[in-house]
Amino acid sequence: MALLTFLLFTGFVAFYATWKLRQDKINTRDGYFLGGRSLSGIVIAGSLLLTNISTEHLVGMNGSAYRNGAIIVAWEVTSALALVIAALYFAPKYLKMGLTTIPEFLEQRFDGITRTLVALLLIISFVATLLPIVLYTGALNIEAIFDISILLDVTQKEGIWITIVVVGSIGAIYAIFGGLKMVAYTDTINGFGLLVAGLLVPILALLSIGDNNLIEGVTKVFENSPDKFNVVSRESGVGPGSRSAILPFEVLFTGLMVNQVYFWTMHQSIIQRVLGAVNLKEAQKGLLYTGLLKIFVPLIIVFPGIIGFYYFGDSLYDNPDNVYPLLVKKVLPLWLTGFFVAVMMGAILSTFNSALNSAATVFSLGIYKRYISKDAGEKRLVNIGKWTSALLAIFAIGIAPFVANAPEGLYQLLQQLNGIFFIPIASVIIAGFLFPKVTSSGAKVGLVFGLIFYIVTYYVLELDLHFVHIWGIEFVLNIAIMHLASILLPKEERYIMKDSGILDLNPWKHAKAFSLFLIAITVILYLWLGNV
Repeated sequence: MALLTFLLFTGFVAFYATWKLRQDKINTRDGYFLGGRSLSGIVIAGSLLLTNISTEHLVGMNGSAYRNGAIIVAWEVTSALALVIAALYFAPKYLKMGLTTIPEFLEQRFDGITRTLVALLLIISFVATLLPIVLYTGALNIEAIFDISILLDVTQKEGIWITIVVVGSIGAIYAIFGGLKMVAYTDTINGFGLLVAGLLVPILALLSIGDNNLIEGVTKVFENSPDKFNVVSRESGVGPGSRSAILPFEVLFTGLMVNQVYFWTMHQSIIQRVLGAVNLKEAQKGLLYTGLLKIFVPLIIVFPGIIGFYYFGDSLYDNPDNVYPLLVKKVLPLWLTGFFVAVMMGAILSTFNSALNSAATVFSLGIYKRYISKDAGEKRLVNIGKWTSALLAIFAIGIAPFVANAPEGLYQLLQQLNGIFFIPIASVIIAGFLFPKVTSSGAKVGLVFGLIFYIVTYYVLELDLHFVHIWGIEFVLNIAIMHLASILLPKEERYIMKDSGILDLNPWKHAKAFSLFLIAITVILYLWLGNV
């Protein structure tokens, strides 16, 4: 029954997405890489949610919540603030320029070398950090729920390997043959499936704990460990112990918001959905709807971890990434397990094939066309994008099994590694928009300095600072060094942003009101749960 429901839902998603694409032209540049610039707000929101939420959240964040409580929600609820900035400031500028990739802006604002450096860093970050961790956590979850190793009569390690290869191959097929629009359609269905299935886990668990009384279940879980509901961490981000701290509250005011602004306003795999919007109105709708979803997503990716502590106590403290799979297996009826794994696989595929599509876009348009074949036509670029996706998928599948046994959990490992790439790129892009005196020479100096600074301070010197604090310091130093280098090195002509005239740039009339609503909810949530 579990296998049947898994196959039915997975088959439905594939059939629906293929049917929706039947009349679309995906052999053109915009058709393949941007979904023909035809995405609506609902499709953008569904795709953004599922591109972001994958098994590194379901497994990693719930594992962290099991160990450390609700302090981890900061990664989610502060996303709403970044999405407001994306909707009101960045989306209008990106769509005005008619961009296909973020590195394109860097070429317009600075020069081709800056664009190429950032493009290479993006591709490396996808292959070295995001893709392997997504595949590994997904395989871990599927193995724990379906017992793949027992079914195939192999060791657990071999079962995880096999699952990684199968899931990675399916994700690559989606990205290679369907382009962004296939990814977006499958994301939308799987995104809403994830909300339903993800909410079923805590609801069924609470009903079981509370003898069919949801409120009683919440009360029992709260009384078992009230401290785990507090969203304000008492950890210190400076001094002894700061390197192993999960998320000190003070980091919300240093590097965390820089990271959030980068991820939701500049990260290619996220912003590519916005660049594919039919107009500015739909782009803003998609971003702000996602902001609302992100505020409630902790019910799926944090709360189950706290429920897991009620069930398992400290028994899984050394293996927190096993908490969520075991909870799912414990509370879901067998017939629902297949549907849940199908949705979970959809979440894996979404993040995986979104990253592949974005990496292919950046390579094809930013590196191949610029340095290898300047006269390449649209069909040639699409084919190069497909080959790029295939090769990167193979690399990611090969690396994935080696990310096991992260000391602070897989989600924490992902964030620590992201710091190598995110902050230098963020500082250059923000300087491009906000600081007209920063030149291309200054941008390149800042980019190189940022990469070296984080690696040296965190991995070589091992300073007693939380890694998010290092992000904040790095960002400020990057901006200062870019200005200094721009003063000392040759000057350039002032950049003027031009309107490409491709899209309707009339904003959504409710954008500002909805943005204020999201900001208010975020503040209220911290005031309420910060005093538990």
